[in-house]
Amino acid sequence: MAVTGAPQSRAGAVQQVLADNYLDFSSGWAQQYLPDLMEKEAEVFGKRTISGFLAQVGAEEAMAADQVVWSEQGRLHLSYKGSVGTHTVSTIQLDTDIDGKDVGTTHGVRVGDTIIVASAALTKKCYVSQINSVLATGAQSATATDCITAIPYGAEHLDDAGFGTDDAVTVLVYGSEYKKGTEGRAGANKPSFTRFTNKPIILKDKYEISGSDAAQIGWVEVSGEDGQNGYYWYLKAEGDTRSRFSDYCEMSMVEAEKAHTTSIIFGSANDANDLQGTEGLFAALEARGNTSTGISGVNASTDLAEFDALLAEFDKQGAIEENMMFVNRATALAMDDMLASMNSYGAGGTSYGVFDNDEDMALNLGFSGFRRGSYDFYKSDWKYLNDLATRGGINARNAAGAIRGVVVPAGVSSVYDENLGKNLKRPFLHVRYRASKTESRKMKTWTTGSVGAVTSDLDAMEMHFLSERCLVVQGANNFCLLN
Repeated sequence: MAVTGAPQSRAGAVQQVLADNYLDFSSGWAQQYLPDLMEKEAEVFGKRTISGFLAQVGAEEAMAADQVVWSEQGRLHLSYKGSVGTHTVSTIQLDTDIDGKDVGTTHGVRVGDTIIVASAALTKKCYVSQINSVLATGAQSATATDCITAIPYGAEHLDDAGFGTDDAVTVLVYGSEYKKGTEGRAGANKPSFTRFTNKPIILKDKYEISGSDAAQIGWVEVSGEDGQNGYYWYLKAEGDTRSRFSDYCEMSMVEAEKAHTTSIIFGSANDANDLQGTEGLFAALEARGNTSTGISGVNASTDLAEFDALLAEFDKQGAIEENMMFVNRATALAMDDMLASMNSYGAGGTSYGVFDNDEDMALNLGFSGFRRGSYDFYKSDWKYLNDLATRGGINARNAAGAIRGVVVPAGVSSVYDENLGKNLKRPFLHVRYRASKTESRKMKTWTTGSVGAVTSDLDAMEMHFLSERCLVVQGANNFCLLN
């Protein structure tokens, strides 16, 4: 039997490459030189984190309950939708208010009110002579409590003024009128409000490294998003896990939705401990806010028309003057093209006065904001909608259902906090996290295992991350989701 001896290596007397004075780190002895190891980690994706949106537009507050409850004020003035009933008594049946909420018997129209009655073709001023009127004809149900008798000032009845049976009308109370020596009002109107709730969810993550790997230090120069710059070993991976979890905390507040009561995500008991989800920003705006489609970048007049329609909707709501727009790249460029086309010199490619450029500098065709009517819009790119590793990848897959951005009102809103029992002014968006004097679950981290401080017999180090939070969207009627 032949025995093959192992190759021998020896140190050379001079710094010269010979057949037997080098070490091979791969198979065989064919490689003459040690590899040139680039110890600095290459950053090929730029800044990878997407968190920061909520920090710009909202705030964070602690809470000590399983849910947050808040109330939003109703409208100050009385405006309802309805339909014309029998002509003989000039009856109008009120069905829903201007926001589409069922009125039933809770409308605030009273005898003595002066109102404006408007249909698609007519607008007339009327006097309310009776409430709880009875319908004799018409397609509506004969419910007396939601009917009023409106006498036109310029005609005997509504049919004399030109209204037809079942005409859809809007009723606006603008004042009242009484005879001399009469008694005061019969009944009073109470302020209306709407109650909303949201429930926090628990988010978790973990990083783990074995004790053996922790003892084998391989230095790598890194520059991570979590501030771990310099030479690190396994802390680089821990920092990436922390950064990813921080992004999850924000992405959950944006994307989360409540589970439907029929969803199989609920347990068989369907109790408070079941997975129930929470209402994120997109879900809140789809349910209670405004939605808009457009800004295609093809037709500037069409794009501007979308903003005009948006302004008309904002006029119906809070009419907040300053608004921030967080949009994806395609929408940002389309808005730049739209605004540039509004300038008479835009087609020529230069506009030194408007763009504050001169002949020796690159032409700036980007806009950070503009004013339309009485509203100011400030535009900013939202990395979350552009990054292919996050919502940008979803938008690329389903262009028809893509989310282009959001319009967020600037400033604060006044709401009644049922936990504190008083009115508070808060940003329209803010995150609530669970906390008490002894425990804060805003961003909780702890270490377990036998590496470093020994807490168990596990031959590893585990870094745990936990947060319990929910998003409160106040005044969603002042927001707009760009689909």
